[in-house]
Amino acid sequence: MTFDTPNGTKGARQPSAGRLMKWLNAFASNRIRKSGKFMGGMNALVLTTVGRKSGAERSTPVGYFPGNDGSWLIVASAAGAPKNPAWYYNIGAHPDNVRIELAGRKVDVTAEQLHGTERQEAWRQITSAASRFAQYQEKTDRELPIIRLVPRP
Repeated sequence: MTFDTPNGTKGARQPSAGRLMKWLNAFASNRIRKSGKFMGGMNALVLTTVGRKSGAERSTPVGYFPGNDGSWLIVASAAGAPKNPAWYYNIGAHPDNVRIELAGRKVDVTAEQLHGTERQEAWRQITSAASRFAQYQEKTDRELPIIRLVPRP
Protein backbone atom coordinates (compact mmCIF):
# COMPACT_ATOMS: atom_id res chain seq x y z
CA MET A 1 0.00 0.00 0.00
CA THR A 2 2.94 2.29 -0.56
CA PHE A 3 2.59 5.61 -2.33
CA ASP A 4 6.07 5.74 -3.78
CA THR A 5 5.84 6.86 -7.42
CA PRO A 6 8.57 9.45 -8.04
CA ASN A 7 8.05 12.51 -10.21
CA GLY A 8 9.32 12.31 -13.76
CA THR A 9 11.58 14.61 -15.73
CA LYS A 10 9.37 15.23 -18.77
CA GLY A 11 5.72 15.64 -19.52
CA ALA A 12 2.85 17.92 -20.42
CA ARG A 13 2.42 21.33 -18.82
CA GLN A 14 0.60 21.01 -15.51
CA PRO A 15 -2.33 23.43 -15.16
CA SER A 16 -1.73 26.22 -12.65
CA ALA A 17 -4.06 26.59 -9.69
CA GLY A 18 -5.12 30.13 -10.57
CA ARG A 19 -8.56 31.68 -10.19
CA LEU A 20 -9.92 30.23 -13.40
CA MET A 21 -8.85 26.69 -12.48
CA LYS A 22 -10.35 27.05 -9.00
CA TRP A 23 -13.62 28.26 -10.51
CA LEU A 24 -13.67 25.40 -13.06
CA ASN A 25 -12.95 22.83 -10.33
CA ALA A 26 -15.77 24.25 -8.16
CA PHE A 27 -18.17 24.19 -11.13
CA ALA A 28 -17.21 20.62 -12.04
CA SER A 29 -17.40 19.49 -8.40
CA ASN A 30 -20.95 20.82 -8.02
CA ARG A 31 -22.02 19.04 -11.21
CA ILE A 32 -20.36 15.78 -10.10
CA ARG A 33 -22.00 15.94 -6.68
CA LYS A 34 -25.38 15.99 -8.44
CA SER A 35 -24.87 13.64 -11.38
CA GLY A 36 -21.61 11.70 -10.88
CA LYS A 37 -20.43 12.78 -14.35
CA PHE A 38 -17.99 15.23 -15.92
CA MET A 39 -19.37 17.42 -18.70
CA GLY A 40 -17.99 14.98 -21.29
CA GLY A 41 -19.99 12.14 -19.75
CA MET A 42 -17.05 10.48 -17.98
CA ASN A 43 -17.73 8.98 -14.55
CA ALA A 44 -16.35 11.34 -11.95
CA LEU A 45 -16.18 11.89 -8.22
CA VAL A 46 -15.11 14.65 -5.88
CA LEU A 47 -12.05 13.48 -3.97
CA THR A 48 -11.53 15.04 -0.54
CA THR A 49 -8.16 14.55 1.11
CA VAL A 50 -6.33 16.06 4.07
CA GLY A 51 -3.34 18.21 3.13
CA ARG A 52 -0.10 16.50 4.10
CA LYS A 53 1.46 19.81 5.17
CA SER A 54 -1.51 22.04 5.99
CA GLY A 55 -3.85 19.47 7.54
CA ALA A 56 -6.71 21.26 5.74
CA GLU A 57 -9.31 19.43 3.67
CA ARG A 58 -8.76 19.68 -0.09
CA SER A 59 -11.34 18.67 -2.71
CA THR A 60 -10.80 18.06 -6.41
CA PRO A 61 -12.84 16.53 -9.22
CA VAL A 62 -11.35 13.28 -10.55
CA GLY A 63 -12.48 10.80 -13.20
CA TYR A 64 -12.96 7.25 -11.98
CA PHE A 65 -13.38 3.72 -13.25
CA PRO A 66 -15.39 1.06 -11.41
CA GLY A 67 -13.27 -1.58 -9.71
CA ASN A 68 -14.28 -5.25 -9.84
CA ASP A 69 -15.01 -5.31 -6.11
CA GLY A 70 -17.26 -2.27 -5.65
CA SER A 71 -14.25 0.03 -5.39
CA TRP A 72 -13.33 3.06 -7.50
CA LEU A 73 -10.09 3.34 -9.50
CA ILE A 74 -8.51 6.76 -10.05
CA VAL A 75 -5.34 7.70 -11.92
CA ALA A 76 -2.88 10.35 -10.69
CA SER A 77 -2.24 11.40 -14.27
CA ALA A 78 -2.15 15.22 -14.05
CA ALA A 79 -2.82 14.98 -17.82
CA GLY A 80 0.67 13.54 -18.37
CA ALA A 81 2.59 16.17 -16.43
CA PRO A 82 6.03 15.28 -15.06
CA LYS A 83 4.88 15.69 -11.44
CA ASN A 84 2.26 13.76 -9.52
CA PRO A 85 -0.79 15.85 -8.56
CA ALA A 86 -0.87 17.26 -5.03
CA TRP A 87 -3.78 15.03 -4.07
CA TYR A 88 -1.57 11.97 -4.64
CA TYR A 89 0.76 13.09 -1.84
CA ASN A 90 -2.17 13.98 0.41
CA ILE A 91 -3.59 10.47 -0.03
CA GLY A 92 -0.17 8.96 0.59
CA ALA A 93 0.12 10.86 3.88
CA HIS A 94 -3.44 10.05 5.03
CA PRO A 95 -4.78 7.00 3.11
CA ASP A 96 -7.38 6.30 5.80
CA ASN A 97 -8.72 9.85 5.80
CA VAL A 98 -10.22 10.15 2.32
CA ARG A 99 -13.81 10.84 1.29
CA ILE A 100 -15.51 10.78 -2.08
CA GLU A 101 -18.73 12.37 -3.26
CA LEU A 102 -20.71 11.43 -6.33
CA ALA A 103 -24.33 11.59 -7.45
CA GLY A 104 -25.64 12.75 -4.06
CA ARG A 105 -23.61 10.30 -1.95
CA LYS A 106 -20.69 10.78 0.42
CA VAL A 107 -18.51 7.74 1.07
CA ASP A 108 -15.55 7.44 3.44
CA VAL A 109 -12.87 5.36 1.73
CA THR A 110 -9.43 3.91 2.27
CA ALA A 111 -6.91 4.45 -0.53
CA GLU A 112 -4.29 2.01 -1.74
CA GLN A 113 -1.90 2.30 -4.66
CA LEU A 114 -1.88 -0.64 -7.04
CA HIS A 115 1.40 -2.28 -8.01
CA GLY A 116 2.51 -5.22 -10.15
CA THR A 117 -0.12 -7.47 -11.71
CA GLU A 118 -3.01 -5.64 -10.05
CA ARG A 119 -1.85 -2.38 -11.59
CA GLN A 120 -1.35 -3.95 -15.02
CA GLU A 121 -4.89 -5.39 -15.01
CA ALA A 122 -6.38 -2.08 -13.87
CA TRP A 123 -4.33 -0.18 -16.47
CA ARG A 124 -5.72 -2.38 -19.27
CA GLN A 125 -9.26 -1.75 -18.02
CA ILE A 126 -8.68 2.02 -17.77
CA THR A 127 -7.01 2.48 -21.15
CA SER A 128 -9.61 0.37 -22.95
CA ALA A 129 -12.37 2.54 -21.42
CA ALA A 130 -10.57 5.88 -21.91
CA SER A 131 -7.69 5.93 -24.39
CA ARG A 132 -6.68 9.44 -23.29
CA PHE A 133 -4.92 7.88 -20.28
CA ALA A 134 -2.60 5.94 -22.60
CA GLN A 135 -1.85 9.28 -24.29
CA TYR A 136 -1.10 10.86 -20.89
CA GLN A 137 1.33 8.01 -20.15
CA GLU A 138 3.12 8.63 -23.46
CA LYS A 139 3.72 12.28 -22.52
CA THR A 140 5.61 11.57 -19.32
CA ASP A 141 8.41 9.32 -18.12
CA ARG A 142 6.82 8.59 -14.73
CA GLU A 143 4.51 5.62 -14.26
CA LEU A 144 1.03 7.01 -13.70
CA PRO A 145 -0.14 5.85 -10.26
CA ILE A 146 -3.44 4.00 -10.03
CA ILE A 147 -5.27 4.28 -6.71
CA ARG A 148 -8.06 1.98 -5.54
CA LEU A 149 -10.60 3.59 -3.22
CA VAL A 150 -12.38 1.04 -1.01
CA PRO A 151 -15.42 1.95 1.12
CA ARG A 152 -14.70 1.98 4.84
CA PRO A 153 -17.14 0.08 7.06
